[in-house]
Amino acid sequence: MNLKMSKITAAITAVGGYVPETKLTNAELEKMVDTNDEWIRTRTGISERRILKGEGKATSDLAVPAIQEILRKKNLDPKEIDCIICATVTPDMLFPSTANIISDKVGATNAFSYDILAACSGFLFALTTGATLIESGRYKKVIVVGADKMSSIVDYTDRTTCIIFGDGGGAVLLEPSTDENGILDSILRSDGSGRNFLHMKGGGSLNPASVETVLAKQHFIFQDGQPVFKFAVKGMADVSAELLERNQLTGDDIAWLVPHQANLRIIDATANRMGLSKDKVMINIQKYGNTTAGTLPLCLWDWEKQLKKGDNIVLAAFGGGFTWGATLVKWAYDTE
Repeated sequence: MNLKMSKITAAITAVGGYVPETKLTNAELEKMVDTNDEWIRTRTGISERRILKGEGKATSDLAVPAIQEILRKKNLDPKEIDCIICATVTPDMLFPSTANIISDKVGATNAFSYDILAACSGFLFALTTGATLIESGRYKKVIVVGADKMSSIVDYTDRTTCIIFGDGGGAVLLEPSTDENGILDSILRSDGSGRNFLHMKGGGSLNPASVETVLAKQHFIFQDGQPVFKFAVKGMADVSAELLERNQLTGDDIAWLVPHQANLRIIDATANRMGLSKDKVMINIQKYGNTTAGTLPLCLWDWEKQLKKGDNIVLAAFGGGFTWGATLVKWAYDTE
């Protein structure tokens, strides 16, 4: 009798996504700030982004439809979900966790739920965290969602940041697998000294909301573009190359790179370091802009039909903090 247990990995078994209907195009931004379509497209690759409109609408309203799509696809009762982890920098409220609100809205009454805040790397960090819950053998169904209503913290008079960000959300279901598919390896990094270059100054315990913080525009994103760009190019590319080397893989072994959609030039630099041709890189920045924690799952959502069981894919991200990382996934299913 063979008592040897098969190693449990956490496999992505379903993907859901949601973007709001309202589009904010480069042409519309030209009327709001001193910029133009060609400048935005050549610098960032963005043509339009989606904006969540409507009274009382928040980040949870981007996450809920993405999770409901997963429940429909898998014919799941929400009560079967063990845990929901939400990656976001734009929580509905400072507390309770947006994940708690999402759980309530989808009827996941048996799930424990919490938020992870790691800026644009949030989904990647949450995915690794969710995978460890599955690998422990204790939990069977974990949903990881990345969603951000970036329009809520963007200053639409600041031409350096308002062109970049959009609203959206995506989610994946993690389940146990013993057939070597799933999340195989992650390299995750952070460097808090980067906080000076990319942050939101107001609203925390350091600078609680006051008339002064509002007048000083401290509740909007601040980004010092050049140092962030330099660090992102190096960080995302280095860690992706290191991940391949550690797993004795080359670009030829990778079916897809799923990069955080911050800037087309950062994406290109990462693909080049990995030895990947452009046709192996998921890019939807032109449609959605940078949705922060939403970009990686939205890529998986857009490309799901092209993913095949056994495909090696690398997810890579870089965000404020600084935070960055790369994750190797062996895709677990063919889309019907």
